[in-house]
Amino acid sequence: MKNEHQSQRTKTKTKTTIVEASAAAIVSASEVFLVHLICAAGLAISFWVASNLHSITLISHPSQTLRHIWVIQCPIVILLYSRYRQSSRQCSYMRAVGHGILGLVAGALVTAFGAIALGAPIGVKSLSKTINWSMMMSLFTVVPAASVFGSSWTDWQRIFAYTKPVGPIDYMICLPAHGAVLGAWFGAWPMPLDWERPWQEWPICVSYGAIAGYLVAAVASFLFVLVRGTLQHTKRD
Repeated sequence: MKNEHQSQRTKTKTKTTIVEASAAAIVSASEVFLVHLICAAGLAISFWVASNLHSITLISHPSQTLRHIWVIQCPIVILLYSRYRQSSRQCSYMRAVGHGILGLVAGALVTAFGAIALGAPIGVKSLSKTINWSMMMSLFTVVPAASVFGSSWTDWQRIFAYTKPVGPIDYMICLPAHGAVLGAWFGAWPMPLDWERPWQEWPICVSYGAIAGYLVAAVASFLFVLVRGTLQHTKRD
């Protein structure tokens, strides 16, 4: 009798987990579009506040402008993506927010060390630029995954190591993150060229490249989810 009760409980828990996972995966293309639109609007507001209220730009004051971007974008990204946490029963909304905040700091540290290893300038003058750029990059790459998956190493491997998104939420996280990294990589190419342009300084062109890559990949993720949903709907019919 005890074994029967235990097996029934195990089956019930398994069914509950499957239901929660499937419910978490049910995100429409319009919802993905709305999430990316809000994040893009946050970026636009950041540039507007920096330009119109403080009279600074990414070229004239890169560190201060980057600070405006990540400070304004931080609550938007964390609060939005925490809604899509993997298991609403095991992980509360506030706990997912906490994961996002920890992910912001951890991601910024890893990004800063990576940038320095790849040739970012080291010094007191460049320190604030590197920190603020790393915080912005962490919001583009690490924070969404931290808010949704928490410390699930399997999901982190699947998204970032193997690049195998399996649902709308995965596409919503994976593609913009990779787009931001690739954009920053291509944005760094003009830096060593002897053009003597002010926007070649660290981390101006890298920031523009990361933002452009992030936005393009966000549009791509919406299109992937839209096409995927349309194909699935066609197969069912």
